[in-house]
Amino acid sequence: MAFTGEGDKAFTEVAPFRDGAIYVGHYSGSSEWERHPDGDELVLVLSGTTTVVLLKNGAQERVALQAAELVVVPQGVWHRFDGSEQLQVLTITPHRTDHSLERPDA
Repeated sequence: MAFTGEGDKAFTEVAPFRDGAIYVGHYSGSSEWERHPDGDELVLVLSGTTTVVLLKNGAQERVALQAAELVVVPQGVWHRFDGSEQLQVLTITPHRTDHSLERPDA
């Protein structure tokens, strides 16, 4: 997942898990669009705040999250982080991730 600024350093793999991995990240800002064609992704906010934007049937669904809240991103749904503030996040992410800098057509 590439983020504005120091995106390549935002996430660290903690451990492999099933067909993917567990990651932790700490950053502020917004991310590019991504999707996981092979499974759901779990996103758990450890501290800070963010909005996860899900692109469903061409419409954006915004899910505001703060510490101890989570969202399950369904398999194949384009999504991104928006307006993250001092976000510390744990994700369980299936492998194979598609990325897009521009909003993809759903």
